[in-house]
Amino acid sequence: MKTGKGILRKILRYIKRYIALMLLSVILATLTVAGTLYIPIIIGKAIDLIVSAGNVDFPAIFILLLHTGVVAGITALLQWLMGAINNRVTFDVVRDIRNDAFRKIEELPLSYLDTKSTGDIVSRVISDADQFADGLLLGFSQLFTGIVTILGTLVFMLMLDPWITLAVVVLTPVSLLVARFISRRTYSMFKLRSETLGEQTALIDEMIGNEKTVKAFCREDESIEKFEEINERLEKCSLRATFFSSLTNPGTRFVNSMVYAAVGLFGALAVIDRGASGGITVGELSCFLSYANQYTKPFNEISGVVTELQNAFACAARLFELIEEPSEVPEPEDAVELTDAKGSIKAENVYFSYVPDKKLIEDFNIDIKPGQKTAIVGPTGCGKTTFINLLMRFYDVTDGTVSADGHDIRKITRKSLRSSYGMVLQETRLISGTIRDNIIMGKPDATDDEIKAAAKASHAHSFIKRLPQGYDTVIGEDGGNLSQGQKQLLCITRIMLCQPPMLILDEATSSIDTRTELKIQDAFSKLMKGRTSFIVAHRLSTIRDADVILVMNQGSIIEQGTHDELLAKNGFYAKLYNSQFDTSAET
Repeated sequence: MKTGKGILRKILRYIKRYIALMLLSVILATLTVAGTLYIPIIIGKAIDLIVSAGNVDFPAIFILLLHTGVVAGITALLQWLMGAINNRVTFDVVRDIRNDAFRKIEELPLSYLDTKSTGDIVSRVISDADQFADGLLLGFSQLFTGIVTILGTLVFMLMLDPWITLAVVVLTPVSLLVARFISRRTYSMFKLRSETLGEQTALIDEMIGNEKTVKAFCREDESIEKFEEINERLEKCSLRATFFSSLTNPGTRFVNSMVYAAVGLFGALAVIDRGASGGITVGELSCFLSYANQYTKPFNEISGVVTELQNAFACAARLFELIEEPSEVPEPEDAVELTDAKGSIKAENVYFSYVPDKKLIEDFNIDIKPGQKTAIVGPTGCGKTTFINLLMRFYDVTDGTVSADGHDIRKITRKSLRSSYGMVLQETRLISGTIRDNIIMGKPDATDDEIKAAAKASHAHSFIKRLPQGYDTVIGEDGGNLSQGQKQLLCITRIMLCQPPMLILDEATSSIDTRTELKIQDAFSKLMKGRTSFIVAHRLSTIRDADVILVMNQGSIIEQGTHDELLAKNGFYAKLYNSQFDTSAET
């Protein structure tokens, strides 16, 4: 329950922003209840006119019925306004929470995103937020009205008969005890359901994103079995949570029916004894029965709301868990802007590992001069891409320093540091939009001539012209029907357009045919003149003209020099190079 109270406080912090609308909703709820409670009084008077001795006063009854219709119409209008306000507050609160959740995703360190399921994060922001909205809307719609109805009916019933009212007040809290008993046990069930739903969303996201791999390795049956296993667990925990929560309604209805029966019995006795002891009239009994029904009904509704709020709180807990994750290490107040970068990069005694007990980069030292073309080579898993991550400050070093133009990169603003690099990775990153939108990401104000010049330099112009709408062709986030090589050419075009002071090419031409690769290598050579460049390559024939080649193995630089110098050493690099040459010759 402490957890629930903590989540409630967090939710109330969001609701406080709309306190004026909430107060208006409470006022409208009060007016709505007042109208609802006034109608039984009018009906009771009409009944007394009908059952009274003598001629029935039809004109008076008609006026009372007309009065009832007017009050009912005004009450319905007020109820509609209250519902509109509750909708507004609910979806504004959910919008704010979703905004904070997405903003947090943008602020999270890559170490979090690399270790968490994408589908689970998506499920929190989408599914959990939707279910939270449903519970919150139900709470706003019924909680205020229910509380005001209970207080209002108590006042009216006390005015009619204090003793019968006392019997109602004594019996009704039993329904709240039933609701509380059940709701305390359903929170963990709804939380498990949300977690399982997130697991299922993650699997679906994984399967859709890797369907070609699944089909290529004939893993369809295994994928279906895994999905069915999660789906069965989701079914079981959903049924369990729903079953126990559904006990609330019949339990409270039973108690409320007993209250209603007691009111009817005591009321009938009061009507019979009216002549002797001044009891109540038939019309007043009808009014009292109506109040008793209205008094017990909110208890039933509130118990249902409490059950639904358990689900909402479970979903909110997952959202707040995401929002409260630690952000990236904040930049120091005296962080400098890296403007007009010269490209001097130095790493001194750098240590880094993704997992504390598993060493990766140890005592790493380099000194790259401005304008140098640096190639980084080595076997898979030796730390090449990790070093690029450190350069871009996607991760911070565990120990030591990496500096750019004489400044520790931890004291440079991330935006200015990353803006100084142009980066082309083996994995392409395209957005939903036009070809033009994807090219101008690094330079939004580029002209059409600049865009075409960059596309021609990357040899992408020819295939873009063949697309249905050329540069205005719309593609999906994964590039649509473009080939992997065409996607990579678009990523290269971005760099050709913005021409940053430093370049990082991580297997930038891995998906491009040899003929086009030679042309692009020529274009890159022109672009890299005077620019500090880092090239991660497995095909060593592509980096023979590098100013310096860093040979890495198990997180350390074991050799460095030019291509000819390293071959002359006949060491690790020479073995790598010759093994590739021999393999190509055999092929």
